[in-house]
Amino acid sequence: MGWLTALLSGLVFGLGLIAGGMANPAKVKAFLDLAGAWDPSLGFVMAGAIAVALPAFALARRRRTAWSGEPMDIPTSTRIDGRLVGGGVLFGVGWGLGGFCPGPALVALATGWWPAAVFVAAMLAGMVLHDRFLAG
Repeated sequence: MGWLTALLSGLVFGLGLIAGGMANPAKVKAFLDLAGAWDPSLGFVMAGAIAVALPAFALARRRRTAWSGEPMDIPTSTRIDGRLVGGGVLFGVGWGLGGFCPGPALVALATGWWPAAVFVAAMLAGMVLHDRFLAG
């Protein structure tokens, strides 16, 4: 049953990314182009996501197990260090240059669009390099 829940959750998430325009790199880049032809519409998508996530996380903090029965594993660290800031900067630069973040890149990859394949390959290479040289 867990795989069915994961599949349905992924489908809903992917459809939401498509409907919101997050899987369209041109729309993402237009959102990030504050000095040019700025498109603020993704801000509304993000605000909607935050409005849904805030109460969900508040409820999740009160639970010991997920609905699936798995233990809840919500990070508790509030420490901001160089690795966190560096990772955020690297994520932002990749998002700005590629017009993708991981979820939308996987959605676009499923359509067979080759630029998404290049982005996902680079993302996976970065994950491997992180695990090999920086993890721990």
